[in-house]
Amino acid sequence: MRTQTLELHTGGAESITDITGACADFVAGDGDGLLNVFVPHATAGVAIIELGAGSDDDLLASLDDLLPADDRWRHKHGSRGHGRSHVMPAFVAPQTTVPVLSGRLELGTWQSIAVVDLNVDNPDRRVRLSFLGG
Repeated sequence: MRTQTLELHTGGAESITDITGACADFVAGDGDGLLNVFVPHATAGVAIIELGAGSDDDLLASLDDLLPADDRWRHKHGSRGHGRSHVMPAFVAPQTTVPVLSGRLELGTWQSIAVVDLNVDNPDRRVRLSFLGG
């Protein structure tokens, strides 16, 4: 298995960061197998979603509706509503696996791989890419 770590700066605001290009570069020329994408953080997730057509904004709005940044959360340290960031990975998992055929990601036409980050207190993220050849 071959691995690589991406370093991301997601900023001090809720964000969705497209990492499709970095994932495609990582598996280029590797043949067939599986790409695992994992964020080793308690407050971030990985989504396969259409980006750039409003779906990314819709996802953030939906997460805000589902997990409001208010004082209801028992996990209280950090900024207001920080506890929701710790619940979010139950809805947007911290990992995904994508098939790779002939060194190319087998994503659908409009699919992208993105890191979803609601945690405004930690702007730096790592992403572990792992390729398992078949």
